[in-house]
Amino acid sequence: MPNIKSKKKSVLRQRAGRARNTSARSAIKTLYKKAVAASSARQPDAPERLRETQKHIDKAWKHGLIHKNAAARKKSRLAKAAARAAGSSQG
Repeated sequence: MPNIKSKKKSVLRQRAGRARNTSARSAIKTLYKKAVAASSARQPDAPERLRETQKHIDKAWKHGLIHKNAAARKKSRLAKAAARAAGSSQG
């Protein structure tokens, strides 16, 4: 722990920010898994879960938690999983 008062405050801010970022990334992973599971199980709330997950991914990108291409990749894979589940339910 630093001796300088401003650096002590800085360390505390960094810890709080890291906890917030870790929580947000973890939430995205959880939402992603639940959305894919809902799509594959053909649950009626699957489209809503898909929209909510995409919204969280966009916010994470906007706030700098994940890279732009990583956000696009996650959204693309999520949409592909939903389309695959919807296609298999029709045919």
